[in-house]
Amino acid sequence: MSAREQRQVTSGAGLSTQQVVGEAIRLADRDGADGLSMRRLAGALGLGAMSLYHYVANKEELLDAMIDVVFDEIELPPEDTDWQPAMRRRAVSTRQVLARHPWAIGLIESRTSPGPANLRHREAVTACLRKAGFTVVMAAHATWLLDSYVYGFALQESSLPFTTADELAEMAEEVYLPQLPADEFPYLNESASALVAAGYDPGEEFIFGLDLILAALEPLRVTG
Repeated sequence: MSAREQRQVTSGAGLSTQQVVGEAIRLADRDGADGLSMRRLAGALGLGAMSLYHYVANKEELLDAMIDVVFDEIELPPEDTDWQPAMRRRAVSTRQVLARHPWAIGLIESRTSPGPANLRHREAVTACLRKAGFTVVMAAHATWLLDSYVYGFALQESSLPFTTADELAEMAEEVYLPQLPADEFPYLNESASALVAAGYDPGEEFIFGLDLILAALEPLRVTG
């Protein structure tokens, strides 16, 4: 039994390790990972600062557990589906989960002690690509490319000053267009005006880019 498992068995102060991790995620969702400290977490749980270490050895172990919960929320690529729609569903699910937990974007690839959900997820992704005919090296290329796109989009999306097409249209008319006089910025003015008129939704860009990547990867499989 590992030290982590031992703590989960022996920590019996009315809480479980899962509850501690869940509260840590709630705090990080609200304040970001930088706003999460062991002292703040202990206070939120009504524990003494040292009591928290009956559940997790240190903040790194806490972050490992938090990231494992994030991976557990991401849909695995379905086994009975062609590789493109399977990886598409997995990418869409990853984006949705990271929108709920934006603090995780910068941590999701940083863990050196991955938990079981993390490993199950990576095994399923690799299996999907290998069974589709990608070589080991090409499956690694595909995974890096897809994850870089998803994480990058999630990071950019989390920093936007709007969340819906209606909010973008309002900002374009009230904030952006006044800064884009047509005689000085003709193309930007034209683009902003046309996109507002078309009801442009930047959230739809995710699928557009994702499908381009999946289509570009298709010829790289070894088939037949």
